[in-house]
Amino acid sequence: MGVAADRRTAGHPGVGRVLVVVPTYNEADNVNRIVTRIRAAAPAVDILVADDNSPDGTGAIADALAGGDPQVHVLHRQGKEGLGAAYLAGFAWARRRGYDAVVEMDADGSHAPEDLPALLAAARHADVVIGSRWTRGARVLNWPLRRLLLSRCGNLYARLALGMPVSDATGGYRVYRSSALDAIDLASVRSQGYAFQVELSRLAHRAGARIVEVPITFAEREHGDSKMSPLIVAEALWRITSWALRDRRVVARRRPPALARWP
Repeated sequence: MGVAADRRTAGHPGVGRVLVVVPTYNEADNVNRIVTRIRAAAPAVDILVADDNSPDGTGAIADALAGGDPQVHVLHRQGKEGLGAAYLAGFAWARRRGYDAVVEMDADGSHAPEDLPALLAAARHADVVIGSRWTRGARVLNWPLRRLLLSRCGNLYARLALGMPVSDATGGYRVYRSSALDAIDLASVRSQGYAFQVELSRLAHRAGARIVEVPITFAEREHGDSKMSPLIVAEALWRITSWALRDRRVVARRRPPALARWP
């Protein structure tokens, strides 16, 4: 945990105290760069680096950053438990300390901190803000055609299967109001990776949250290795299908019986 973790910052105008959660595993080449960019783009926010005991020394670098900046904190986790578990731990850390909003952001630079002010501005009038790659005005840089098609098709499937008015349900650049997190049954979340983001989108939508999408510029990482794998994609498709079937069964059970017709 960083120095002066209980010190209260003034907060972002119209949103309140904001914590940016940055999960890391072997991000020694990126963590200093991403923290510096966040601090420059949004000086009023706090940062929590949630490190999964990276063997490359990411946690030690984050500790050094926290030691020199009271708005940077570090959560050392026991081992590699996955993106979803890291974010859930970050949400809990933020809620215990009274933050008004929590931001999800990747450590590899694919989520530009320079887009954060636009997301926070939208959070003034929304419960959940998604930095979207697939809404008007967004840009995706340095992705091969295969990745583009996979993401577009996967998000279209999630939108149609789950009935959510969200074009980028797998997007991991987000702002959650604390009130929205309180309305979501976070204890029920079990998925990781793409599926984790879809599951939170689904739960927020089912809870009646006001979800807004803001276009972002998404760029493939320049340093380090991607955590994406075919297994993560397969998990997402399986879980989306199971949630869709479950939701349809719930609707069917709630539907009133048809009126009997006289001959």
